[in-house]
Amino acid sequence: MQQVKLFKSIEAEVGTLEAEINEWIRESGARIISLDGNIAPQTGALAEQAGAQMRYPPSDLFVLMLYETQ
Repeated sequence: MQQVKLFKSIEAEVGTLEAEINEWIRESGARIISLDGNIAPQTGALAEQAGAQMRYPPSDLFVLMLYETQ
């Protein structure tokens, strides 16, 4: 059966996101059908807060994984 898994993080933590995705793949044993991602300017209060301290706050990262369970 095909299912969807979503991952979200910020640009400054891309290594952590990569590790999280790889760990999930190893532990789940799922067969990955497709993997898509998007990067967008960060939204909400965190961006406003970061904007006061940084010229360009880190962007949001989004990864959509379509996988199949056994």
